[in-house]
Amino acid sequence: MPWLETDVRDQRIRFVIAARHREATLTAVCRAFGISRKTGYKWLAREREAGSVTALTDRSRRPQRSPCRSSPAVTAQVVAARQAYGWGGAKLARILESEGVRLAARTIDRIIAREGLTRRDTAPAPAPQRFVAAAPNDLWQLDAKGHYPLARGGRCHPLSVLDDHSRFAVGLYALPTLQQPGVRRALVDCFERYGVPRALLMDHGSPWWATASAAGLSALSVFLLKQGMQLRHGRVGHPQTQGKVERFHRTLGERLRWWGVPTRLDGFATALAAFRAEYNDVRPHEALGQHPPATRFVRSPRAYVAQPPRWIYPAGSLVGRIDQHGMLAYRSQRFFVSEALVGEEVALMPVAQRLLVVYRTMFVRELSLRSGRSRSLLQPVNVLPMS
Repeated sequence: MPWLETDVRDQRIRFVIAARHREATLTAVCRAFGISRKTGYKWLAREREAGSVTALTDRSRRPQRSPCRSSPAVTAQVVAARQAYGWGGAKLARILESEGVRLAARTIDRIIAREGLTRRDTAPAPAPQRFVAAAPNDLWQLDAKGHYPLARGGRCHPLSVLDDHSRFAVGLYALPTLQQPGVRRALVDCFERYGVPRALLMDHGSPWWATASAAGLSALSVFLLKQGMQLRHGRVGHPQTQGKVERFHRTLGERLRWWGVPTRLDGFATALAAFRAEYNDVRPHEALGQHPPATRFVRSPRAYVAQPPRWIYPAGSLVGRIDQHGMLAYRSQRFFVSEALVGEEVALMPVAQRLLVVYRTMFVRELSLRSGRSRSLLQPVNVLPMS
């Protein structure tokens, strides 16, 4: 189910590793990965030319030349009209036509986007493709709604966990902060009541993403990985990736305004519990044929494990341990990997003069034995927008 660019990239990395094995034949490896020899040669050449597996991500398909592109003069008129009125292509087309410039609304919208004049706060990018997980617990969405101020100081941060398939609100918590311990307790409560999902979709916010570190991994994300789930992160600045939980928050906000927004944290806890019960068991959902989410949800068969067993890497794997500074020692060199992985074992996969660091099944870093450079393989990626 390759709905993430990183899934495809990881398959390419594994292909390069397999193809570089001294006993491997390219024909056999290509057959095992279901690709042609021409495609295999392309990925091997791209990785070899760049000297890094980071070159195995998809490249932009934007053409190098655009002979039909609007002239600079026309572009300037579109920019001036956009800056004057702030409207979209459909309205600006009428204004520009009166000035002797005939352009399709879609062309005007492209110019607006190309010139960096799109306002993300009022015109988020549309979702060109929608996705619904095939079954309950295949994917949960995790997000925090904007905070509410409290009467005696402090804030309430509603934390939501939503099942992608059924829209069932697995959890809804009134938290005073979004720090890791409180979020972790909320998630453990979800897991103990409903089991563990196969994957969890989040944005690039704290504490599920290490916003202050290029390594990306946080203590919370490592905790989640130990439960055997896959972690998905949406595109930066594209909240529509988590469309279901965003829509859930909109409904929550409307209901709180109807009831009266609480001013105390305990009041929020009571209101959120009442909303969750109503949303799951009573409120008809249009996307579910006007049935409530509880009619489509079942508990996950994957149980929460408070003390996960040690992860066993495949026989013959080169295994190292991350020290208290997030560093990995290899022969006479030391490389930074991740502070979130302190004390954890990782597998090391040699590729030419480099090492790929793997934590469980996730590629984490690429280490250059020649230059000593350490590159993150946990970059923000594209996820298909989900409604």
